[in-house]
Amino acid sequence: MDAFTTSLLNRIKDTETDLSRAREAGDDFLVDVEQEELNDLHRIAAEHGVAIDMAA
Repeated sequence: MDAFTTSLLNRIKDTETDLSRAREAGDDFLVDVEQEELNDLHRIAAEHGVAIDMAA
């Protein structure tokens, strides 16, 4: 796995964790921010042929 893919998958995993924490805290604004970040990361992954299930 190349550095780009590794970095992207790590960012996705970190953002998923941050999103979960924001939901648990009831911070609706932060949930929106983290969800948009996650959407962007998924878009980037799709554009570069990176399988998201590799982040698990």
